[in-house]
Amino acid sequence: MDSERILTQLRAEGYLVAPTYQDADLVVVNTCGFIDAAIEESLAAIGEALAENGRVIVTGCLGAKGDVVKRTHPRVLAVTGPHATDEVMQAVHAHLPQPHDPYIDLIPPQGIKLTPRHYAYLKIAEGCNHRCTFCIIPSMRGDLVSRPIGAVMQEAENLVKAGVRELLVIAQDTSAYGVDIKYRTGFWNGRPLKTHMTDLAVALGGLAGKNAADGVWVRLHYVYPYPHVDAVIPLMAEGKVLPYLDVPFQHASPRILKAMKRPASAENNLARIESWRRICPEITLRSTFIVGFPGEAEADFEQLLDFLEAAQLDRVGCFAYSPVAGARANQLPGQVPEEIKQERRARFMAVQEKISAARLKRKIGHTLTVLVDTVGAKGAVARSAADAPEIDGVVHVAPHATLKAGEFARVKIVASDAHDLIAAVA
Repeated sequence: MDSERILTQLRAEGYLVAPTYQDADLVVVNTCGFIDAAIEESLAAIGEALAENGRVIVTGCLGAKGDVVKRTHPRVLAVTGPHATDEVMQAVHAHLPQPHDPYIDLIPPQGIKLTPRHYAYLKIAEGCNHRCTFCIIPSMRGDLVSRPIGAVMQEAENLVKAGVRELLVIAQDTSAYGVDIKYRTGFWNGRPLKTHMTDLAVALGGLAGKNAADGVWVRLHYVYPYPHVDAVIPLMAEGKVLPYLDVPFQHASPRILKAMKRPASAENNLARIESWRRICPEITLRSTFIVGFPGEAEADFEQLLDFLEAAQLDRVGCFAYSPVAGARANQLPGQVPEEIKQERRARFMAVQEKISAARLKRKIGHTLTVLVDTVGAKGAVARSAADAPEIDGVVHVAPHATLKAGEFARVKIVASDAHDLIAAVA
């Protein structure tokens, strides 16, 4: 989202976007600084830009981590932190003067997007009020700051008018939207609208018309399991928003959750999952977990596996704990050896793979609506309501003349594996 805002502002001021390093007068690198692997990847990208072009401005989370960029790459022209479009533009102006008479009307209302034309990420807030011991996002991005709901809805409407068929709602904590401004009432199209996740979901669902499957998909990501989230599930059952919820549970052992400083307990989460499925049987539940957190004993890990079996989640990601510079978890006792972390991750994924394969097999013979991402000679790659782009599985559809990228299609599921579905046009 930061990259898209910077691109939009650059184009608004008359700058052009070059396809290669060689064609560019200046390179802006947006970085991630959350875990060690991301830091290494970001520093490598900066090094590549310096080697290929030489004139580089760095922005993003890595810029907030002291002078790590300048120490590693002293030749960079400027370094800014995250969500710093104004600072980036100041650096651009200093090193590449603004073109004369920019054609502002060339910028589409939805701005410049980095995702395919048919889906877009809709960021509703920055920062986070939680203080999870494994995370440094609050120190880099600050406490929660919710965007005005009118601005969010205007952006969503512009995206839909430009042909976007799927809106992926994101924030560090989507379900906390509005808490920082006491759920203040805003306005959109002249009508009052409370700055609250449920009210936002209702309004976004309205952009899709009567049925989300025929108009616009609204997908909710990074939703903490607060009690008020229950109010969104009926909207899913009614088809207003996708029956898909991305909830970062992270663990199931009460002892480890306490050490992580995470909200809720495994028992409460299992009860809530059961309740959600009663209200909306079609709901897809996605989550992420961390294994090998400091102090995690074999008994804690076994509790996590038991939770996995009981919860029967549809989509799951698992990470072996990685120390993040500045995270309080680094000082916790009982650091887990790397080989045990990796062994537990492998055991975890083996359990989840069986669960995923069984849940996907149940879909064979069903007819689903899918959103087509790409079409080629061997058929199409599409996604169902259960599949978020890049992180979940896909639906492989046999070749058919009616399939078009960026459009919906009705398909019949004919086979499945541990992660994906195979289908033919219905």
